[in-house]
Amino acid sequence: MAEIITEYRNENTKDIDIISTIDMVRKMNEEDKLVALAIEDELEHIAQAIDIISNQFLKGGKLYYFGAGTSGRLGVLDASECPPTFSVDYDMVQGIMAGGDSAFKIAIEGAEDNYDAGREDAKVLAENDVAVVISASGNPKYLLGVLDEANERHIKTIAVTCNSEGKISEEAGHVICVEVGPEVIAGSSRLKAGTAQKMILNMLSTGSMIKIGKTYENFMIDLKPTNEKLKDRAIRIVSQIADISMVEALEMLMRSNWEIKTAIISSVLKIKADKAREVLKANRGVLRKII
Repeated sequence: MAEIITEYRNENTKDIDIISTIDMVRKMNEEDKLVALAIEDELEHIAQAIDIISNQFLKGGKLYYFGAGTSGRLGVLDASECPPTFSVDYDMVQGIMAGGDSAFKIAIEGAEDNYDAGREDAKVLAENDVAVVISASGNPKYLLGVLDEANERHIKTIAVTCNSEGKISEEAGHVICVEVGPEVIAGSSRLKAGTAQKMILNMLSTGSMIKIGKTYENFMIDLKPTNEKLKDRAIRIVSQIADISMVEALEMLMRSNWEIKTAIISSVLKIKADKAREVLKANRGVLRKII
């Protein structure tokens, strides 16, 4: 059986266990620098994936991440950060792990080898959804089950992997493959491969949210001001976009139930909050269309 690329031994770190601590972290840092360069080669495929996801969002679809182990945890993490960042419903972006929610904290041996569980978990998918399967090696049977179920129901699928020879690359409709090379510790794909996957998922979720109007310029206009730090950020956003003082921005937010876009529209168009909400709804929540 051919060795999987993610299991290769790194010639540059064979002495990792006997060198000084500073040399150890230098070597790790040097390897990490390779990740962004490897991703650069896949930017076109990442952009295409963002367009796929955002188009499905506009049809009312959802984004589902499927993965096992580190890859699954990264999917759950990215999904969990979308609601507070972009004020989307908690079911719009979801992360599903092989082995269930408990596998997030405690590794469940053999979960990635369960093809039938993958098919079962993928039954959550609906017509306009997107299934993103994440795996460094690209070979978990769990993800092949997900892909088979999704493909049979004509659901759009995207694979994020670090191994072009992986089986998910053959089954997914769209593939993002970033080959980061052997890990500092052979086979420990939570390192460079995990970093690459995290960076890609950042692009997929953030990029697709930008495409559907969840930002204005580079402002996070749909955040939920649920604590003091975020309230302060909301005040600064309204102040800068509407070109008003911080005090005026606070007043507009309080009148608008701390809805940033509503406060901005109210200030710029000189209308009340209820009317601002109507204008926003008529423009599908896209501030760029209004101001």
